[in-house]
Amino acid sequence: MALAHNLGFPRIGRDRELKKALEAHWQGELDEAGLRAVGRQLRAAHWQLQKDAGIELLPVGDFAWYDQVLSHSLAFGVIPARFRPHGGKPTLDTLFAMARGASANPRSPNACCGGAHAQPASAQELTKWFDTNYHYLVPEFSADQQFELSWEQLFEEVEEGKALGHNLKPVLIGPLTYLWLGKAKGSEFNKLDLLERLLPVYGEILQRLAAQGVEWVQIDEPILALDLPQDWKNAFERAYNILQREPGKKLIATYFAGLEDNLGLAAGLPVDGLHIDLVRAPEQFPAILDRLPAYKVLSLGVVNGRNVWRTDLQQALEVLQQAHERLGSRLWLAPSCSLLHSPVDLGREDQLDAELKSWLAFAVQKCAEVALLAAALNDPQDARVQTALAQSRAVQASRAQSPRIHKPAVQARLAAITPADSQRRSPFAVRIEQQRARLQLPAFPTTTIGSFPQTSAIRLARQAFKAGKLSAVEYTEAMHSEIRHAVTVQEQLGLDVLVHGEAERNDMVEYFAEQLDGYAFTRFGWVQSYGSRCVKPAIIYGDLSRPQPMTVAWSSYAQSLTDKVMKGMLTGPVTMLMWSFPRDDISREQQARQLALAIRDEVVDLEAAEIKVIQIDEAAFREGLPLRQAQWQGYLNWATESFRLCASGVRDETQIHTHMCYSEFNDVIESIAAMDADVITIETSRSDMELLQAFEVFAYPNEIGPGVYDIHSPRVPDSAEMLRLLRKAAQRVPVERLWVNPDCGLKTRAWPETEAALVNMVAAARQLRAELA
Repeated sequence: MALAHNLGFPRIGRDRELKKALEAHWQGELDEAGLRAVGRQLRAAHWQLQKDAGIELLPVGDFAWYDQVLSHSLAFGVIPARFRPHGGKPTLDTLFAMARGASANPRSPNACCGGAHAQPASAQELTKWFDTNYHYLVPEFSADQQFELSWEQLFEEVEEGKALGHNLKPVLIGPLTYLWLGKAKGSEFNKLDLLERLLPVYGEILQRLAAQGVEWVQIDEPILALDLPQDWKNAFERAYNILQREPGKKLIATYFAGLEDNLGLAAGLPVDGLHIDLVRAPEQFPAILDRLPAYKVLSLGVVNGRNVWRTDLQQALEVLQQAHERLGSRLWLAPSCSLLHSPVDLGREDQLDAELKSWLAFAVQKCAEVALLAAALNDPQDARVQTALAQSRAVQASRAQSPRIHKPAVQARLAAITPADSQRRSPFAVRIEQQRARLQLPAFPTTTIGSFPQTSAIRLARQAFKAGKLSAVEYTEAMHSEIRHAVTVQEQLGLDVLVHGEAERNDMVEYFAEQLDGYAFTRFGWVQSYGSRCVKPAIIYGDLSRPQPMTVAWSSYAQSLTDKVMKGMLTGPVTMLMWSFPRDDISREQQARQLALAIRDEVVDLEAAEIKVIQIDEAAFREGLPLRQAQWQGYLNWATESFRLCASGVRDETQIHTHMCYSEFNDVIESIAAMDADVITIETSRSDMELLQAFEVFAYPNEIGPGVYDIHSPRVPDSAEMLRLLRKAAQRVPVERLWVNPDCGLKTRAWPETEAALVNMVAAARQLRAELA
């Protein structure tokens, strides 16, 4: 009998209950007991949803208060000294301090160690979880790192689930993946040297779980889908030869790409089961059947855990029937990866077009698809199975034949693109002289990344407008009032290049997607990005185009309020694609080029409206890089070309900026340079400017704005701290090419802390000008 199981479920709740509880706790409106109660309610609800959908083996340990990697760091005692609690085990306050930074106020709920002389502590570095838009907290390892079991959350949740009568499978991040994801701090050393110290903690966890009556444990080792050095491959065999002595059955889970050269290694590890991702890498299926030992369970991820389209059940069954014939009861079925990356429940969507809704599946529905496929293998003649398969065939036919998907005009415009459309008229060295003469900016010009605080007044006005309680004229005036405020504040602070603040924008992707043909939207399709930060990706269902200008009126109004340079703000084609749920019937490259043409039209219109600086954010550029190096160049070619296509319709004197979020830039620095943006702003403060090394080693030719303070933390760094980072940047970037800005947009911050931080940022820039005059 094939078994239906799940690798992980979204933790935020159908109505973002976890987000709301976290933010209430941080604001002092909900005590720890209340927060923990919300967590228990969500776990119970999510287990029941999965069980009702037909999942037989439920994940436990996939719930996290902020991030699953951070939870593991606490479990293993990997707590940097600046957050280590005095004389005791870590608490939720410790966890939140590591994630958000610790206040110098000893009474602050985020204070890490208390005492009258507590110092502010910067949060741990955030970076992307493989090639997703989920962010994790990077573990910090020292050469003398010691590990100890110091966080009871997993064991407490196992007891919760058992008390509710569930059949549970705890989920752990594997020891090799955990070490790979971390950073060595202090003196240089090989992270693999820590493996022998870490494994006993895994052994203790497995023993504790076995004592709780757990039969199976899922150990996630997604780095098996990467290009691994040989010493890391050898370490896998060493680690699991040791862990096989510990009690319990172990399922190694891999996802996001194929195993390729690591297939034999993964299949041969001395564990009881292996999960592979057949959505991202269907080609690995036949080979794994021949390499898998006869005693081992094979879990096949055939339902896409990262997109919202319904599974073609008939197509999936053709693969699964072959596997079932070979494996019988050793075949397990699951989504391709954790459903963390999927919205919770399509059933909540009461305003979606009926045909479009019939094409979709969220986490609850994906669990049902997995269960249905298992039922189809176990009892293919069951009437319920036959009905579901017939419905699936009808849905797939409806989508393939729908006239709303394919637009001849878009296809014709794509076919007419020439190489010249992706080239600026002159090289950067020529353009920058014209731009400097036109803009007349001081050394180390100051700016922000684009957004200012999204206050409750802004949100209420937007909700009232959407509900028909505010007229278009009234809404426009409300947004104009916010823009006037943002411009006035920036002028008073002394910023050099201003922004309009993006009050009218709900989200940097959704705002544009709402104005493009080919996108659809949900009411409750929220996905966690990090901590309490949730995003609601739009859905690309058809060919994409721009019917009319999207931002010109707002930017023009803002420019009319000031004599200073006003920066137009757009989201780039790659980020629009990566932060949406894309189509699965055409390539990502085709979708990116369609988006590039739509954004190009907006760039040209902004220039015509006398906007002299235009920022096209490509926050997700690095995120889209395939996990395997052999596939990099193909992606980089079309991603770079898409950006150039949208940015190259303007004159030389119009300055093009771009922004990129937390990324390791070393791998893609040449392609970033090939994008040929006049200025790039990047997030660097959490890494203490380490990320600038890539731009220094490569000798990046254009201008750079490394972020000087972390906007994801509520703490306000002083000007001395920012000045130290700027001096560090000035050692790596020629001073005439250095900009000064925060790490990212400021929409999630409050006005008081925003103004305080920007005052310090402007002061730091002025101090550096004085020093280097």
